[in-house]
Amino acid sequence: MKKLLVFTLLVLFISTANAQYRWDVGLALGGSNYLGEMGGKEKTRQDFVLDLKLNQTRWVIGGFGRYRVSRLLSVNGGINYLRLQGADRHSSNPERVGRYLNFRNDMFEFYVRPEITFFQDNDLGGRGRYKTDFRLFGYVGAAVYLSNPKGQINGEGDWHSLRPLRTEGQDSEYSNIGFALPVGLGFYFTKNRKYRFGFDIGWRTTFDDYIDDVSTTYANPADLPSQLSIDLQNQHEYAPSTVNGEPVPDQYQYGYWDSGGDSPVSNNKRGDPTHNDSYLTMNFTFSYVLKGQSNFYKKRYSWIKGKRRIGRKSRAKF
Repeated sequence: MKKLLVFTLLVLFISTANAQYRWDVGLALGGSNYLGEMGGKEKTRQDFVLDLKLNQTRWVIGGFGRYRVSRLLSVNGGINYLRLQGADRHSSNPERVGRYLNFRNDMFEFYVRPEITFFQDNDLGGRGRYKTDFRLFGYVGAAVYLSNPKGQINGEGDWHSLRPLRTEGQDSEYSNIGFALPVGLGFYFTKNRKYRFGFDIGWRTTFDDYIDDVSTTYANPADLPSQLSIDLQNQHEYAPSTVNGEPVPDQYQYGYWDSGGDSPVSNNKRGDPTHNDSYLTMNFTFSYVLKGQSNFYKKRYSWIKGKRRIGRKSRAKF
């Protein structure tokens, strides 16, 4: 994984020497949120943004390089460092509050995405000086991330890495490497053909259900590797007795679905393996266009020199 990242970055930056005027490099700063088993609103489960808890929004920072293939197509590659976080105590669903789990996950994400321009204005404001242009684009890409979920007991004290604890009785640790499909929209302004200010919002669909360490069922405590595993897999004892006037269900009855039977052994659902986890990022971006203007500007607007328009020389006719 590390070799792949290093190799890709070398290719990106070495290529700048052979493809002048087409690159911009920059930084991203924004927020992240996630959709999974943890937290959520009053209903059992809602897809996409309907189940997000805004008070669990955390940060994302990153760097990127973007190569303009043509006027309408660019390729963006970069690295993000982000935090995802969730806690059942913030939910208004009594079943989830009764489970009373929590997590946070500091993730590294490497992505590559083609950006297709849907709308462009090369002379924003129409003043004929071409000092500011605008691009609106969409993208669908691919991403690889490193995941390391951690949890607290009763939402207090130290954060404990959950993968080694195998809280759902796994035979071995699940992988800390995952794959995602980023899909999103964005825009940017280019000022003086050098500085770009933008914003993008992207949704990541993953192929993993353990970003929050919750997916299937409660394990028999006798099968867990340590007392810490037992303490972190089941925290019902810390849950309040009511939520918004509604009683919190008894242990194991968390309402994701009914597997049948009356005993905890046959109705011990801890998560929902039929839906993988996903997450959202919202970034403000700033980048610098290498060597100033792109080939597009060079070919089409070479007559522009700062604020002056250089007219064509001609002889006077008498």
